Amino acid sequence: MGPLAGVKIVELAGIGPGPMCAMLLADLGATVLRIDRRQPVKLGIERPVRYNLLLRNRKTIALDLKDPAAIDLVLTLVEGADALIEGFRPGVTERLGLGPQACLARNSKLVYGRMTGWGQEGPLAQYAGHDLNYIAITGVLNAIGRSGQAPSIPLNLIGDYAGGSLYLAMGLLAAILHARNGGAGQVVDAAIVDGTANLATTFFGMQAAGIWRDQRGANITDSGSHFYDVYECADGKWITVGPIEDKFYLELLRLLDISPDTLGAQLDQSNWPAARALFALKFRTRDRAQWTTLLEHSDACFAPVLSWSEAPDHPHLKARGTFIEVDGIVQPAPAPRFSATVPATPTPPEAPHPATLDAALSVWLDAHKINDLKKAGTLA
Repeated sequence: MGPLAGVKIVELAGIGPGPMCAMLLADLGATVLRIDRRQPVKLGIERPVRYNLLLRNRKTIALDLKDPAAIDLVLTLVEGADALIEGFRPGVTERLGLGPQACLARNSKLVYGRMTGWGQEGPLAQYAGHDLNYIAITGVLNAIGRSGQAPSIPLNLIGDYAGGSLYLAMGLLAAILHARNGGAGQVVDAAIVDGTANLATTFFGMQAAGIWRDQRGANITDSGSHFYDVYECADGKWITVGPIEDKFYLELLRLLDISPDTLGAQLDQSNWPAARALFALKFRTRDRAQWTTLLEHSDACFAPVLSWSEAPDHPHLKARGTFIEVDGIVQPAPAPRFSATVPATPTPPEAPHPATLDAALSVWLDAHKINDLKKAGTLA
């Protein structure tokens, strides 16, 4: 089920953006086989597999990639795959015998997806890093936060998952489409620094036009303005307002019972500090629930700030089914949505296990080959 039904992908186990990309594709119906290590790397944030939701919707087997028989098995799987995902440092898969040249020799239509932070080449390519480092050098981190304060860390959503996972997924799908339309297979080099920089395209344009300042917290949508910000309520909880357009701004002022003449011109930055102070005082007069009742069903561009545990119970998200429950765990549903090829409900994450080997490999190999691999000890 799903629009990617029939697409087959081999995933060499990694962390962060690689598994997220594989999950996105599996959620939409691709058959993804994850090749894990016999002894997975310890990350310091270990948890039971059932809670590692990025591993949902696919089967997993464990191999010793230092074993030539295991390498040969992966290459055999590659022969029947549309794509491969790997997230090692540049050169690692080549040393294992699973680099692009070896894989494309076995399948000329293969799309070889490479997920790294710095990219496959460049002065930093061989060095370790994480999301925070990658978004730092693109200028994005410097732009997030309040004036006079340190840059704010936006979780690892912007680099790993937006600049990494989503760009790799888009690249893989574009290259698969190219191959299915008669083109050759190819390598997709998805570097988080590239994707993150690309995400910021509009801001580079605005800065070049002179309508965006380099200073943090000094612009309309970076907490510089009073009408695009978060405010604390009487109960210590928070709400957001973001009426950038004039008619929406006037609607907010009407509902707050504030005269526009009191604040002066909306886009005159000299008016922003006083207007912010007035907004702050106003929003502290009621609790979050009261402001939600007054503002949510309006064009004032309002929403309450909800926690992870509160979000699934919001009426709008419940109505849309934005969150689902799988195996007793509440989690985001597959996205986006499709009118005809509706994805199936995700299956829970699975750890490699002897009992699941046949199911994991049945799409790729016949029963005799699977039994031979078991007898040889290639499959744990």
